Amino acid sequence: MPRRPRAGCAGLVFHVMNRGARRTRLFETDEDYRAFAGILDKAHHRVPMRVLAYVFMPNHWHLVLWPREDRDLSAFMAWATAMHVRLWHLAHQTVGTGTLYQSRFKAVPVKDDGHFLAVCRYVERNPVRAGLVARADDWTWSSASPVGRRVGPPLDDWPLERPMDWDRRLNTPETAAELQLVRRERNGPPLGPPEWSRQTAARLGWPVGQRRSGRPPTPAEGGRN
Repeated sequence: MPRRPRAGCAGLVFHVMNRGARRTRLFETDEDYRAFAGILDKAHHRVPMRVLAYVFMPNHWHLVLWPREDRDLSAFMAWATAMHVRLWHLAHQTVGTGTLYQSRFKAVPVKDDGHFLAVCRYVERNPVRAGLVARADDWTWSSASPVGRRVGPPLDDWPLERPMDWDRRLNTPETAAELQLVRRERNGPPLGPPEWSRQTAARLGWPVGQRRSGRPPTPAEGGRN
């Protein structure tokens, strides 16, 4: 995908995602998942990034991040993904065989209101939609899991109060409209009310309506991202 300017990122929440190139499974064993969680933990110590939600799926991952400074998002993700690529190839004895990720990570700004809650719910419900578990908190490699919260990157407070019925929401299927709301943000403007979206696009220097490149995922790849 074309590189987006990262100036103006400070204080914005971002839905960040990436997937393996050529349908590569990024995570085949618990050790693969654990290694990526450790990389994010180390990245968190290098760059004080606020991590709000995450999920690691067999061939892709999602993070919800809240950078404090303009450079933090790029610095955090550049170090984490470069380290993941290096260690993954070493572990799988595939050094020199090509790229691991299909493209540079995608990062979409999200308004810290109901749109933020929709994104976090979408991220944490990913394993349920993929048919990997019956409940969101059953998937170890997610911020929804009590186990995941111990082995994954440290989580920070949300920019708004977590709903009291969050567990119930996580285990209630999204409507088609709710899914469309989040999925279209990958190929559209910042996710939020129209005026906020326009202002945020202008702040970041994004041509409003520019589409991101990338092959749509298929159900066989562990669910839509």
